[in-house]
Amino acid sequence: MTTGFKAGVLLAIVAAGLAAGGGYWMGQRPSEVRSGDQTASPGASDVSAKKERRVLFYRNPMGLPDTSPTPKKDPMGMDYIPVYEGEQEEAQTDSNQIRISTEKIQKLGVRTEAVSLRSLDKVVRSAGRIEPDERQTFTIAAKFEGYVERLHANVTGQAVSKGQPLFEVYSPELVSAQREYAIAAQGVDALKDASGEAQRGMRELADSSLARLRNWDISDEQVKALAKSGESRRTLTFRSPVAGIITDKKAVQGMRFMPGEMLYQVANLSSVWAIADVFEQDIGWVKLGGKARVQINAYPDKVFQGTVSYVYPTLKPETRTVQVRVDLSNTGGLLKPGMFAQVELPTASKGTVLTVPTSAVIDSGTRQIVLVQLKEGRFEPRDVKVGARSDDRIEVIEGVREGEQVVIAANFLIDAESNLKAAVGGFGHSSHGAKPDAQGTPDAGKPAASVGHRGEGRVDELDTKTGTVTIAHGPIPTLKWPAMSMEFKVSNSGLLADMKPGALVTFEFVERGQGEWVITSVKPVGNAAANAHAGHN
Repeated sequence: MTTGFKAGVLLAIVAAGLAAGGGYWMGQRPSEVRSGDQTASPGASDVSAKKERRVLFYRNPMGLPDTSPTPKKDPMGMDYIPVYEGEQEEAQTDSNQIRISTEKIQKLGVRTEAVSLRSLDKVVRSAGRIEPDERQTFTIAAKFEGYVERLHANVTGQAVSKGQPLFEVYSPELVSAQREYAIAAQGVDALKDASGEAQRGMRELADSSLARLRNWDISDEQVKALAKSGESRRTLTFRSPVAGIITDKKAVQGMRFMPGEMLYQVANLSSVWAIADVFEQDIGWVKLGGKARVQINAYPDKVFQGTVSYVYPTLKPETRTVQVRVDLSNTGGLLKPGMFAQVELPTASKGTVLTVPTSAVIDSGTRQIVLVQLKEGRFEPRDVKVGARSDDRIEVIEGVREGEQVVIAANFLIDAESNLKAAVGGFGHSSHGAKPDAQGTPDAGKPAASVGHRGEGRVDELDTKTGTVTIAHGPIPTLKWPAMSMEFKVSNSGLLADMKPGALVTFEFVERGQGEWVITSVKPVGNAAANAHAGHN
């Protein structure tokens, strides 16, 4: 009885142990399987990721031509950016291209036009003035000392005819010369029967007295009358040498004048000159004998036709213009010296040439660039060599082909001083990371059209001579820059007035050249704290 009870208890204990062991084994097995699954899954994922995202090399974060096979930092403490397998070819192909979404192209107002062969007919326009024809301008001056005895024409602007008396003068020298000639002429007649030597001497004296009178502009009529009567006249009359207008009158009745002093000026205004000031870059279009159109503000409904008669050989350094003379007929007397004129000089082209609209060329001063549309949403900045210009088009000698689409308009601003013509410096630098969209949010995975960047920091140093400022700024999300201290240039010296060492500022900047960062606007932060950390200069 006792033995059987002990055996039953023993069997019960063994069964309970087996049950507990089996339960423990059953409970532990799924956990181990799950744990094994979790351990295996990351390993497989890592292997797959490594196969898909194998790093080829690391490139400079500032876009400089510098690569590294291993991770490293640039002198400013920025991490080099990895280039994965499959991205190398695309980076090499599209490194100089700009990619913009269709939606953003519409928002920016980008317009393109095909490069085409055209004839560059240009009209050179310039400001000018009406002047008298110098070939028809005469000055009346006496060649001896005397006094103005009487005035026949006493008003500036009075019209006179050729030979019309202007004024009479009295001169003791003139009276003495007349008497000398009269006596010499009478002596020649008195010595007809004298010796040949005496006659010859008296004749030479008479000839020299006559030459003296003629050198003083005494008319032949007066000389004949003097020789005939033998009586000298007290006054001498000066007459107008040409039909025209008295443009200047210095003579006053009773005044004394000296030899060579200008007393009257008479100009024939039946023809006048239009002197046009043509800019230096346009002077090559102007040709002698070319027709010109002249308009006067006083007669807006009239157009006067003229001919280019002379291009002056010197340039005015103050205005960088060359004077061009246009001959005009003025039979009606409408054109008056001193009037302002608008001069148009039509020019002939040299035939059909490859042209683009003037707005398509971005001129940096050292080179000319156009943005060529390769496909929808993709553009390429391209250097071109330009030639002649018309009013709205410009010749392209090399750099583009006929039929290529070039950007001619884009309604966006790059900095405070320029728009499309300053875009190339930072327009397509997608190598720095994602660019912000119109709301300033980074557009992950694709570059955007915006090239301006915004930062906040503390001004450390200023250099007004070189126009540079060192700012310890916070992170720049649009370029994936960490907080650091670096040097910027300013677009104009006036921006330095808003900066002082230690001041907290918010600023906007663009990349104007390779690694050249230019601040375009700056504002003080006030009492706000800037998220700036010192970095490497």
